[in-house]
Amino acid sequence: MPELTHFDAEGRAHMVDVGGKEVTARTAVASGHVRMRPETLAHVTTGTAKKGDVLGVARLAGIMAAKRCADLIPLCHPLPLSHVAVDLTPDAALPGIRITAEVRTTGRTGVEMEALTAVSVAALTVYDMLKAVEKTMEIGAIAVDRKEGGKSGPYTREGAP
Repeated sequence: MPELTHFDAEGRAHMVDVGGKEVTARTAVASGHVRMRPETLAHVTTGTAKKGDVLGVARLAGIMAAKRCADLIPLCHPLPLSHVAVDLTPDAALPGIRITAEVRTTGRTGVEMEALTAVSVAALTVYDMLKAVEKTMEIGAIAVDRKEGGKSGPYTREGAP
């Protein structure tokens, strides 16, 4: 089993020194969803949510969150992101909103946390914008689907969309 890199020999949390790692192109894709009643989803698809454009605001919130990941997660390195895309897709079969984030950089550490943060904050924003009509919405299935770059090489989650 791999070591937990964010702990020193005495078990204290510390920021990993990535100074000796190779600079490579890094990409991460994460996804998740917000499950809601069909009537709530209809507010999104018809544009009748009282707070406005749910998908547009959540997309911007996700992008902004990826850029601020190191401010939110204590041991994350601040990274110069070259690309952040957040897609929110209504899905009547869920019913709800499916969220995907793709983040890229060129650096010494990966962008999985940035992609996960983008999905999480986009989902929280969807909840915030619709909570007046439904408080029972569920945020779930947030996971890294794919990553590329770095020493550990490519990864694709089994069953990833």
